[in-house]
Amino acid sequence: MNLLGNIIWLLFGGLFIAFEYLVASIILIITIIGIPFGIQTLKLAYLSLWPFGKEVITTDYNSGCLNTLMNILWLVFGGIWIAISHLLFGILLAITIIGIPFAKQHFKLAGVALSPFGKEIVKI
Repeated sequence: MNLLGNIIWLLFGGLFIAFEYLVASIILIITIIGIPFGIQTLKLAYLSLWPFGKEVITTDYNSGCLNTLMNILWLVFGGIWIAISHLLFGILLAITIIGIPFAKQHFKLAGVALSPFGKEIVKI
C-alpha cells in the first residue's frame, strides 16, 4: 500500500513539492550562512518526494540549545508559512475519505516544517 500511495502522491503534486524544496535548498546552500537551512530543506524534499513508509523521529544529539535556536530562526524566517501551507493542504484533503492518507502525509510535513532541526526521517 505504501508503494501505491507514494506513486499517487508523486503524480498529484509530490514531485512538484520536492522540486520546490530542492530549488530552495540549492539557493540556501549557495550562501554560506544558509547551509544549515538548506540541509533542512533537503530533508523536507526527501520526505515530500516519497512520504508513505517514512517516520519522523526526534534525535537526542548533544547539541545543547543549538537546535532550539536554529528552529526559532527557521520559524521566524519562513518555517511558519511552510507549516501553515502543509496544514491547510492537509485540512483540505481530510475533507474526503480518499484524501485522509494524503492529509496525514501533509500533517507529517507540517510537523517537520515547523521545527526541522533535531528531527530525523527513518523508514518504517
